[in-house]
Amino acid sequence: MTLFKNKYRIESFRLKNWDYRNAGAYFITICTKNRAHYFGEIADREMQLSEIGKIVENEWIKTPEIRPDMNLKQGEFVVMPNHFHAILIIGQNEYNIQPDHGEYN
Repeated sequence: MTLFKNKYRIESFRLKNWDYRNAGAYFITICTKNRAHYFGEIADREMQLSEIGKIVENEWIKTPEIRPDMNLKQGEFVVMPNHFHAILIIGQNEYNIQPDHGEYN
């Protein structure tokens, strides 16, 4: 494990033998700077979205619509106080590698 600013840092979770230009299902996590609770708070075991959290949710929902060229499908997602998790399925499109050729489409 390497140190960053004298703190432990998790090594990359990227698969060494996977080309991320490929179509596939991807698990995405986006964190706020300094883990600040910009997206809302949990109250009575329920996530209460802030205005910023509502923007995150709405923009995520619109993602396939505003990026039709990417051939996207969405799995489950969750907005938490300081981070966002989602599953994004990227289908074959003009940007990824053709599985039979090993090159860009």
